[in-house]
Amino acid sequence: MPINNSLGDDCRYGGGQQHQVIGDTVYHVITKMESAQLVCIKDGQETQLTSEHGSVDCFDIYGNKVYMVAMRGERLQELYSLDLDTGKEERLTSFNEDYILSHKLSIPQSCDFVNHEGVRIQGWVIPPTDYRPGTSYPGILTIHGGPKTVYGDVYFHEMQLLAAKGYFVFYCNPTGSDGRGDEFGFLITRYGTVDYDDLMQFTDTVLERYPDIDRAALGVTGGSYGGFMTNWIIGHTDRFAAAVSQRSISNWISDEGTSDWSYLYVPCKFGGVSATINKDAAWNNSPLKYAGRAVTPTLFIHSDEDFRCPLGEALQMYNNLIQRGIETRLCVFKGENHELSRSGSPKNRIKRLEELLGWMDAHLKH
Repeated sequence: MPINNSLGDDCRYGGGQQHQVIGDTVYHVITKMESAQLVCIKDGQETQLTSEHGSVDCFDIYGNKVYMVAMRGERLQELYSLDLDTGKEERLTSFNEDYILSHKLSIPQSCDFVNHEGVRIQGWVIPPTDYRPGTSYPGILTIHGGPKTVYGDVYFHEMQLLAAKGYFVFYCNPTGSDGRGDEFGFLITRYGTVDYDDLMQFTDTVLERYPDIDRAALGVTGGSYGGFMTNWIIGHTDRFAAAVSQRSISNWISDEGTSDWSYLYVPCKFGGVSATINKDAAWNNSPLKYAGRAVTPTLFIHSDEDFRCPLGEALQMYNNLIQRGIETRLCVFKGENHELSRSGSPKNRIKRLEELLGWMDAHLKH
């Protein structure tokens, strides 16, 4: 299991330690299913200390108390205490209470399903904030990064914004996600296969359970690995009427050696063999190979100082589409990096959301 917090979110501010050793006990944050929990290890035995759904972002220990920055329910970050003797958790601050009280939120609804391999996949649907049954609404599939991260039911600003603007937002933790051990998270040589199948089956499940979603007004978006999958999806299906690919990878061969992941990262995806040696496997697994099939209007959002997924990855997809006359747009943020949506400058974070929302509105709202 991963010894870290890999629960995706766009509302964290600052940070702190996620590991601490006191005497003969190790305390650390661990991702389990859709939550980040605090556990301790002593004498080879692991004990889970927190039980609430959500995210323990960082912590410190004083006496018999753990003090945690955490996200619970639909609340933003607050400071909590955990009594190690009784297990009682208590919220100590209300820094963000005014925001929660002054905004109408849409609560994520569980939408799990069993995939073609017989594995239960966790999913959620956020209805439009002012949802009226019997009214037709567009829907947006959102794909997390990683892929070794997870989505949960904590407050996610981008999704709440889309829901407030009249969209069903749906998202899941497909095969390859974190929080369920190595076997579930193993995607080496399988990118674009079982994960793609999970995402498409999830979309089918959502449409079946939520008949008010307009099947002709579906969008897809994601960043990093989610951007890779968005690029992959538009080359393998035309079911989406709009796509927004963010900080993506499109070509494993060009990505190798140009990313800050080091020269070992891409070979790791192909069984330890360099993409420049194993060209066929790398190219067959690259969304750019299938871009010639894409007909979906697609917006590419990238940062010029993104060294995790270099700008050239978006440029290759964008140029393929524009040369074939497919409606597309490239939005590059100067001076930003891979963390634009999470820790970019406020004006650029706002602009990114405006670009995303504007593209979806233009193509999904009739």
